[in-house]
Amino acid sequence: MLRPKIPTNPVPTGRVTPPVVVTPTAIVPGTHTPSTVPITAARSRPTVPLTLGTVLALVGGGTAVVLVVGAVLVSMLLAVAVTGASVALCAVILRSLLASETKRR
Repeated sequence: MLRPKIPTNPVPTGRVTPPVVVTPTAIVPGTHTPSTVPITAARSRPTVPLTLGTVLALVGGGTAVVLVVGAVLVSMLLAVAVTGASVALCAVILRSLLASETKRR
């Protein structure tokens, strides 16, 4: 009742051909003849002329990026400094409270 059923391999149908044996052949290097078609250089992308307006836009955009990144970094540094100062102040207050507690006993 609880025996597993093992599937049987099906018998191949049709014609069965034996495997074909491939014999290696010798490779003889030949002479390379250069092609007569001239090779054209790859086209370069067209350059954008730098006018006064584009130079001012690039300088303004670069300045804006530098100011924004600087403001973010300074605000992160300020947040770390304020957090450190508040933790130090809490440590000093706790130390003084614990010291006064031990003097009373």
